[in-house]
Amino acid sequence: MGAVEGGRVTSAGGPARGSYDVVVVGGGHNGLVAAAYLARAGRSVLVLERQSHIGGAAVSERVFEGVDARLSRYSYLVSLLPDRIVRDLGLRFETRKRRISSYTPVGDHGLLVDGGSDAATRESFARVTGSDRDYLAWHQFYDMTGRLAKHVFPTLTEPLPTRDELRSTVDDSAAWDTIFERPLGESVDATFADDTVRGIVLTDALIGTFTHAHDLSLLQNRCFLYHVIGGGTGDWNVPVGGMGALTDELANAARHAGATLVTDCSVTGLETDGDTAEVAFTSEKCGQGTVIARHVLVNAAPYELARLLGNVIPKPEGAQLKINMLLRRLPKLRDSTVDPRTAFAGTFHIAESATQLDQAYQDAAAGRIPSAPPSEIYCHTLTDPSILSMELQEQGMHTLTLFGLHTPARLFAEDPDGVKKLVVDATLAQLDSVLAEPIRDCLAFDAEGLPCLEARTPVELEAEIGLPGGHIFHTDLSFPYREGPAEDPASRWGVATDHRNIFLCGAGAVRGGGVSGIGGHNAAMAVLES
Repeated sequence: MGAVEGGRVTSAGGPARGSYDVVVVGGGHNGLVAAAYLARAGRSVLVLERQSHIGGAAVSERVFEGVDARLSRYSYLVSLLPDRIVRDLGLRFETRKRRISSYTPVGDHGLLVDGGSDAATRESFARVTGSDRDYLAWHQFYDMTGRLAKHVFPTLTEPLPTRDELRSTVDDSAAWDTIFERPLGESVDATFADDTVRGIVLTDALIGTFTHAHDLSLLQNRCFLYHVIGGGTGDWNVPVGGMGALTDELANAARHAGATLVTDCSVTGLETDGDTAEVAFTSEKCGQGTVIARHVLVNAAPYELARLLGNVIPKPEGAQLKINMLLRRLPKLRDSTVDPRTAFAGTFHIAESATQLDQAYQDAAAGRIPSAPPSEIYCHTLTDPSILSMELQEQGMHTLTLFGLHTPARLFAEDPDGVKKLVVDATLAQLDSVLAEPIRDCLAFDAEGLPCLEARTPVELEAEIGLPGGHIFHTDLSFPYREGPAEDPASRWGVATDHRNIFLCGAGAVRGGGVSGIGGHNAAMAVLES
């Protein structure tokens, strides 16, 4: 059994004692953030992780047999991690900004959004849309989200504001109306004329979120908000060394502060009287046992928390396809005016016009595989080649990460493997349609002679990393405010459950989604206030 205690790796055993101030269920990045903060504050902390390693979805792994490429296997970009957490915990972790925001193929050309050249971006808009109209609208729209980000992002690591307090902080009635009051599709349709441009904007509202632009529940607005406020800028940056570099640093910070990290140990149940909690666990090497805690922080989905308490709630549903690839070389594009190194450096949009996004949603909602599955791709190694060995770098190899939309778990229910093959083939066919050569012709091969391509459906994400329904946010995202009074520290920080000494500390907490550490930070603050 892998147990890490006080900075020293031990070869066997479970928890070193029978009681702790805090037990953290799950060793993903949020749980590690909470453990590090609390251990630094002098609390005794135990982290229990069911897998053989820590990190949850934020890990780097050698995915392909005999190939020294450390891919961010699940989560892959960083936007919402506050500098405050990095500084507080003394993390040696770096992200790099991508100059290219996005490239979207359109016929034999494409729309390039170049963060380093307004002139190039303007020219590209004019070539694709026929005028400057949507270029000017683009700047106006993202100036608005930029102002919103500067006001909202700092509140995520502060006590949860009320709706009225957040509205006052935003101090922009038009921005508030666009994001918090009416379906995002209405604003996008009114602001932009071109179908491709509308789609590029809307993709940030649909990442890991099965909905459509005009959903009256505003689920799409909530997803969009978190995708445009990160760091106060909305930038999505590349983690140097891959996602595992972050969780390795967090694990070091937690154990050096005195937290005990135990892997290969599954939590099987929770009981509490509101003052003291009992956590039941099991593992092959240390058997079954229990540990007592004053507080339990659950770095797992609300659905999983309910199960541990013996309750039943509706299961969430993920809706994404993740494909990891290692290439011998980047593919050539149909658009000969753009270097593939430029096109793949940012977000490469495929079949993501507004019309295509809506059709894919309608197909999937009706139980059909989308006729043109939308997806987006980026190449980590164009920004950070360090995840490849020097040998692979010298051979000119690159990674590609594909994130597909509108493939909900329900599609895979009856025939997981068969439907997966159909979805992957259809998704890659859409990619091939904008390339000058098939993507499979560019794939590297592993030590067994197999192509370096790995795909993961929502069903597989649930089986491998415990995401119920494969939902990457653990549950549907919520706006970062509260409607009622905060009667206790957990409510004040947005981490409350029905039990006063059990807190959510993962993506299912209010403001917890994405690789941010915010759920862990806020749960730790609630414990320290309790």
